[in-house]
Amino acid sequence: MNDEFPIDEPQPHRLQDRASSRAQRRRAEPPPTPRSKTTEPESVKPARALLEQILEKMGLTHVEVAYLSRSEGEYFEITGPDLATLIGRHGNTLEALNLVFNNILNLGVRNNRKYYTIDAEGYRARRADQLKNIALVSLERCIREKKPQSLDPMLPSERKIIHLALAESPYVRTESEGAEPERRVIVHPR
Repeated sequence: MNDEFPIDEPQPHRLQDRASSRAQRRRAEPPPTPRSKTTEPESVKPARALLEQILEKMGLTHVEVAYLSRSEGEYFEITGPDLATLIGRHGNTLEALNLVFNNILNLGVRNNRKYYTIDAEGYRARRADQLKNIALVSLERCIREKKPQSLDPMLPSERKIIHLALAESPYVRTESEGAEPERRVIVHPR
């Protein structure tokens, strides 16, 4: 133990060690595994062309758009440099792009409407994993404390992930309360 530094105050050399070990872990982590591209059906090509046109008008050049079919729906994964502006703060720009894209795509269509989820650099996939963890933590806390748990305000697509993650639980039920943009999920004990 070093008498120079009180126990409660962070020691400068330890802060540097933590920062350098974090940087080393980041470098040591393997790159995310690329999701396998699904063979693109002919019916998807007009939607892809529309998305590429919108991205070009937004000034996003040098991006790639890949079609993915997953159990939860059809996705377009956008990869390229400087996609932070496309994602926006807390995914708001990506959410807005998704809404505009699907509205344009389905304009005038009465039957067989198609909906795609647009993701950029795996942001939505990572966020979905985070939200599922939040759902499980709130489930455990709700059971332990036997009182409703109010989550932070979320986008509609994020609230849906929470609702679906807890839908089969015999211990809790979920509901959304409030008005946008402050609408949030409340987890209630059963």
